[in-house]
Amino acid sequence: MTKYVAFLRGINVGGHIVKKDQLQRAFILLGFQNVTAYKQSGNIIFDTDVSKTEEVEAKIAVELRSILGYDIAVFVRTLSQLRAFVELDPFKGQEKEGDSFLVTMLQNTVEPPLTLPIIIPKSTAQVISARGREIFSVTHGGGEGAMPNPFIESKLTVKATTRNLNIIREILEKFGNPE
Repeated sequence: MTKYVAFLRGINVGGHIVKKDQLQRAFILLGFQNVTAYKQSGNIIFDTDVSKTEEVEAKIAVELRSILGYDIAVFVRTLSQLRAFVELDPFKGQEKEGDSFLVTMLQNTVEPPLTLPIIIPKSTAQVISARGREIFSVTHGGGEGAMPNPFIESKLTVKATTRNLNIIREILEKFGNPE
């Protein structure tokens, strides 16, 4: 069994209200085990024997479309994948009080057609680096936390979802037993 985390885009925003227990039931119906919704209902931790994240993403997306009646972008990572980019320490040297460190997840590896680092227009938020299917940003308060996701989606013409690095660390701490 592999422990995965599904990060769902657009849950409980824009009038799309979904309760945690409804999401948990959907994941259980898919045959996943040890299903837990963590903090925001868009973070679902579960176990499965399916070994390809692309298959897991597709399976979840189809089931959620069927249950909810609209498309949800699904971004699946194993705990070891999450651990790898946390250990990469993409924010080294960026630590300033009041800053937020954000990880934007993509479904596929995309070479950013951007010269990084780049400041997001009309803000002081910065996209500082990219690696694999993750893009790393720093925001400096003042409502900038929501800026990286639409900026990245617009520039790369892809769907993405963004989480604070602290949430990812908490998931690893709580569910991060070796796979």
